[in-house]
Amino acid sequence: MGVFALGVELDGEGFRPEAWRRAAHAPDRLLTADTVRGRVAAAENAGFTLATFADSILPGQEIPGRIDAVTRASFVAATTSTIGLVPTVATTYAEPFHTASQVASLDYASRGRAGWIAERVDDPRAAAAWGRPPVAGDADLAREQRDSIEVARRLWDSWEDDAVIRDYVSGRFLDRDKLHYIDFQGETFSVKGPAIVPRPPQGQPVVFGAEGEVDVRFVAADSVAAAVEAGSAGDALTFAEIEVTLDIPGASAAQRFDETSSSPGRLPFSGSAAELTDLLTELSAHLDGVRLHLAVIDEDLPVLAREVLPALLRTGVAHRPVPGSTLRANLGLNRPANRYAATR
Repeated sequence: MGVFALGVELDGEGFRPEAWRRAAHAPDRLLTADTVRGRVAAAENAGFTLATFADSILPGQEIPGRIDAVTRASFVAATTSTIGLVPTVATTYAEPFHTASQVASLDYASRGRAGWIAERVDDPRAAAAWGRPPVAGDADLAREQRDSIEVARRLWDSWEDDAVIRDYVSGRFLDRDKLHYIDFQGETFSVKGPAIVPRPPQGQPVVFGAEGEVDVRFVAADSVAAAVEAGSAGDALTFAEIEVTLDIPGASAAQRFDETSSSPGRLPFSGSAAELTDLLTELSAHLDGVRLHLAVIDEDLPVLAREVLPALLRTGVAHRPVPGSTLRANLGLNRPANRYAATR
């Protein structure tokens, strides 16, 4: 394997339903700028490759409200310098033209550190919220995701890299021959293009997801053996999803929470920092990375920063993102050529 990337999910208070009771702030401070900025800064200082931001148009039981993921990622773009910023934007009902513009703008704001989690939504309430007919069934959900990702990638390529001229003397600011119609025609929508945002710094921001034609695939695995097996399939980079409950000062993982529960498709871990370090070291031989979901962000993230990441960095299992580099580069992905420049 090449680069082993470390990701952390920073939405809400943690994956435990009662995590809000153990947060380091009052419940009404969750959606404040200081909380978002402080947690992302802590993850960046620890050496994480990327932070992800979950999202939903529908409020959940644990999080009755949230600021949308792209806004949160964009807010911290200017105050961070190395960590990748990867918001979730649904593919099922969101307009792909708007999604492509949002992610491209985030890539500019972060100087090439943007990603996008392309997530399907199988919930009729979401359709009602968007004002669209419900999309249901694997085939239709897959089609919506496939078309949305394809449109976004075409739009990111619809401006060639040198389309912006900025020649103030001649009054020419764009080379119109280097802007392209994408002429996408799908089963349920069509997009003419070009984009309203120039080609992003990465060329193509990194697309993450559990299904479809993505650059980084989150693999469903509830055991180490299943994660290792999943890591050998497909061309995309593979990340294991891990739910982490750590021993913290004054309380073991077992004392913090009596029983271990895991979301489908996530590998559960409960134990010491040293044991987690050993697990991640083992997985690094078979996978391209992991995304950690923490039981309580304010309790588990400091232990990761003090004990787990320093050990992984010291042994060379993981590496800090390089200042000034892009998320694609830190994941070992090349900057793709522009499809329209190659055929013009």
